[in-house]
Amino acid sequence: MILTTLLIAFIVMPFIELSLLLKIHEHVGTMYTLSIVIMTGIIGAFLAKAQGIMIISRIQREVAQGRMPAPYLIDGVMILIAGILLITPGLITDTVGFALLIQPIRYSIRMYMRKIIEDKLRNGNMNVTTFKF
Repeated sequence: MILTTLLIAFIVMPFIELSLLLKIHEHVGTMYTLSIVIMTGIIGAFLAKAQGIMIISRIQREVAQGRMPAPYLIDGVMILIAGILLITPGLITDTVGFALLIQPIRYSIRMYMRKIIEDKLRNGNMNVTTFKF
């Protein structure tokens, strides 16, 4: 499962992104296509950095008050993933990256992940894998 996902992420996805960029290039030209890619990268990196700083601040406040910052830690991981997707050239990755910067979408993903984990725990289907270095 993980190998298939990685195969899609690193081999198939760039081909899809490239074909989409070539289609856009056909309609709007080289300069606009490059501008779109560069601007989404710059804007996305700025937004991801700003939200990352806010999440770090929230995590520090929660820890200082003696509370577990689990939701904010998960948000932080999603913002990190968003930043990586946004600096990767392509419109599909940019769309997913920008979506991960929207708090209600992150909340929905977090609740979906929680439901899956709770269901697996309830049914006894949770497997834990450890790695030794």
